Amino acid sequence: MNNLLRNRVFKNASWIIICRIVQMVINLVVGMLTARYLGPNNYGIINYAGSVVAFVTPIMQLGINNILVQEIVNNPDDEGKILGTTIILNTISSILCILGVFIFARIANANETETILVCLLYSALLLFQAFEQIVYWFQAKLLSKYSSIVMFLSYLVVAIYRVFLLLSGKSVYWFAVSHAIDYLLIAIGCFIIYRKLGGQAFSFSKETAKRLVSKSYYYIISGMMVTIFAQTDKIMIKLMIGSENTGFYSAAITSAGISNFIFVAIIDSMRTSIYEGKKKSNEIFANRLVKLYSIIIYFSLFQSTLMTLFSSIIIKILYGNQYYPSIAALRIVVWYTTFAYLGAVRDIWILAENQQKLLWKINLFGALANVLLNFVLIPKFGINGAAIASLLTQIFTNVILGYIIKPIRPNNMLMIKGLNPIVLLSIIRK
Repeated sequence: MNNLLRNRVFKNASWIIICRIVQMVINLVVGMLTARYLGPNNYGIINYAGSVVAFVTPIMQLGINNILVQEIVNNPDDEGKILGTTIILNTISSILCILGVFIFARIANANETETILVCLLYSALLLFQAFEQIVYWFQAKLLSKYSSIVMFLSYLVVAIYRVFLLLSGKSVYWFAVSHAIDYLLIAIGCFIIYRKLGGQAFSFSKETAKRLVSKSYYYIISGMMVTIFAQTDKIMIKLMIGSENTGFYSAAITSAGISNFIFVAIIDSMRTSIYEGKKKSNEIFANRLVKLYSIIIYFSLFQSTLMTLFSSIIIKILYGNQYYPSIAALRIVVWYTTFAYLGAVRDIWILAENQQKLLWKINLFGALANVLLNFVLIPKFGINGAAIASLLTQIFTNVILGYIIKPIRPNNMLMIKGLNPIVLLSIIRK
């Protein structure tokens, strides 16, 4: 990676990380107050609704979000057509998905009017999330400082809104709506800046739609499978042992994910340079991927160790004594972060090597393993069983399957190279 590109990647990552650190602090404080205000039961309902919506999000996105950066990098003259086509396709699918959320909630929670309405209000974010795809243009152009600022300001506005809800004693319904407002503001802000920076006018093309879907449809099923083993635990806890336990488990999951924004920022910022490296040579591509693996592995191990040692303090400070049952679950579930983001890096390799057809196998096995483990472990160990199921699923899906499925073994070799501390030291010295 030459010095100019390295500086652009560093600056791009710096903007994302700095803005998200401030955003995380604000979100953490407001989220903590919200969890205390709503209590484990209503907090569990909100998180249950979030999990149900997350289930249909891969369908709404049609998997295009996974290939959008690469498409813009490879076809810069057609970026307006690519973005416009993506937004129209996602808008249509979002309307269908909102209907699907409502139908599911009516069936699964037939006698729970409050839960049904919260799910419906929460699902409104899907419509605005369709327009948020512009964010990937900023990533492709290494201009994430603009989208990061927009996201930060949107979070700030929504945080103020949620504080208002707390002070005025509003019901759980108003908190469900706040998630849609967040995505709406991000979509508007990013579109305005996109046009100010000279982004092409949006347009729709049937040919582009066919090309995008032909490359992305592998990610639809894959994304659904990922969501199953990422969200099925909350849904199964809600249906098997109640909303209150969903609230306890959600507190553990949220605490474990406090620093996730850093992983996302690092991966998103290096994604473009890795794809560019692939266009130059396999050696450059492999070298950059190994470096990304090294950063993710060692940072996540450091984070997981700290959070395990201070789990009781973290839960008590963030959520209070009423969330005491979350402590043990946090000590377990925090370790799945390492393996979860190994999977995110692996997906970059899969797209670069045009191996998308493998995704459905990987994530199908992962989804089946997660559902089975949750079904067995939740009745025996409650939310701790769900935490164990999540950890085992991530290890199985993102490491073990890489050796079982032969075409992925080259990626696992790069992952192993990333374990070498010398790689990390070489990055730090630069």
